[in-house]
Amino acid sequence: MADIPEHAIREKFLAGSGPGGQNVNKVATACQLRVDVYALGLAPDAFRRLKVLAGSRLTSDGELVILARRFRTQEANRTDARARLSELIDAALVRPERRIKTRPSKAAKARRVDGKKARGAIKAGRGRVRAPD
Repeated sequence: MADIPEHAIREKFLAGSGPGGQNVNKVATACQLRVDVYALGLAPDAFRRLKVLAGSRLTSDGELVILARRFRTQEANRTDARARLSELIDAALVRPERRIKTRPSKAAKARRVDGKKARGAIKAGRGRVRAPD
């Protein structure tokens, strides 16, 4: 789990939207988490990956906005928002493995060509049958 400095996080509780009836309309349980990504002190490559993973949740001011409104209580939504933030940062910190280019061997190329020729011969034999002259 990523260690996120408290000074980089701002929380705001709002009235949720969608189904839920009176509770949703009356109680501010949805949690909006705003995180200053520059204050996280990420390495440049991790920051680039975070930008891609965050997508439209990242503002032009460098704030990552996470809205949690899955649960009925403020505390549960707050925990959910922080967990999602942590998962996002952890995913950005994982460096993808480099792909090692490989080449097919000469024998593999020959097998492929032989297979194509055999298939072509089968298809060539499917034409109209003509009576011998």
